[in-house]
Amino acid sequence: MEDLKPKTSIKYLEKMGITTLTEKDNGLPLSLGGLEKGISPLQMAGAYATIANDGKYIEPTFYTRIERKNGTTLLYAKQKSRQVFSKETAYILKEMLTEPVQGQNGTATYCKIAGVDVAAKTGTTDENYDRWLCGFTPYYTAVTWYGFDISESINFNQRNPAGLLWANVMSRVHTGLNSATFERPTSVAGVTICAETGKRATTGCQHKYVEYFLLFTKPTETCDKHKGQSLDSNTVDIKPKNNTTEIVKGITDDIDAKEPNPIKDKNTNTNTTTSTQTNKQKENTSNKTNTNTNTSANTTNTQNTNSNKTNNSNSNSNATNNTNNISSNITGTEDTTE
Repeated sequence: MEDLKPKTSIKYLEKMGITTLTEKDNGLPLSLGGLEKGISPLQMAGAYATIANDGKYIEPTFYTRIERKNGTTLLYAKQKSRQVFSKETAYILKEMLTEPVQGQNGTATYCKIAGVDVAAKTGTTDENYDRWLCGFTPYYTAVTWYGFDISESINFNQRNPAGLLWANVMSRVHTGLNSATFERPTSVAGVTICAETGKRATTGCQHKYVEYFLLFTKPTETCDKHKGQSLDSNTVDIKPKNNTTEIVKGITDDIDAKEPNPIKDKNTNTNTTTSTQTNKQKENTSNKTNTNTNTSANTTNTQNTNSNKTNNSNSNSNATNNTNNISSNITGTEDTTE
């Protein structure tokens, strides 16, 4: 962000439907979600949906149409949409966001859904005042914020309550669907990288990983720290084709996995937003449920989706603090991020 300048990131955030940025947000803390007013779960979900929808932003809506008794349409939703960045850039962001779910030290490993690619980002603000989980699959995007109306530290038995809500809702929503993966554009290449030097790996590199690049930005230097032959076949395709014969089975065994650092437990408000990707379905429907017990919850399923609460932030992103499927959320005062 220092190279690109915060104003560039702000420009992209605004294109992804974020309306709460102020002049005070024009600084490097923006890269970690440090915002004056924050971003609502609705707008955060709309922004994440932009990534999930191959770089296309589609304005969230809470209804598709209103029909008369005889079936004629009285009113229908007119959603604004715009291409914010390329499908190639979107795919690279998707791959980055699978690391919290698939990585050995991922903070959202409990969000795995067998048979479906999952991208997700956790978020925490100072003193654990806010907990976030923003994520998406090839089918849906969902955003969950968990916290108090008046800031208070959240402790929940070493778990992220926002993440647990997200994982439980999303695993059930996907149960019975065909397996699906993020589709890689042909102009994006996976390159095997040496984790110690950041250069193209050789046969002598012990710690390697695959990183994705636009074809014209692939690294050209080979690792000079480890002896071995250059991996000529550095461009790899490790992503399987969509397997439409496999059916998603639902919740994983480790959905209640503990986090590395303890956090607390209390009465809180919860806001969850789920949305279907509209580049795959043109219609969206929504339903909203308010529940009262020890926690008050607001959950919305739609193609674009819902929200309330604009404090705090999910810090994540490629100099843009990035986004999900059709409903949006990025957040407010975040000094510590996971």
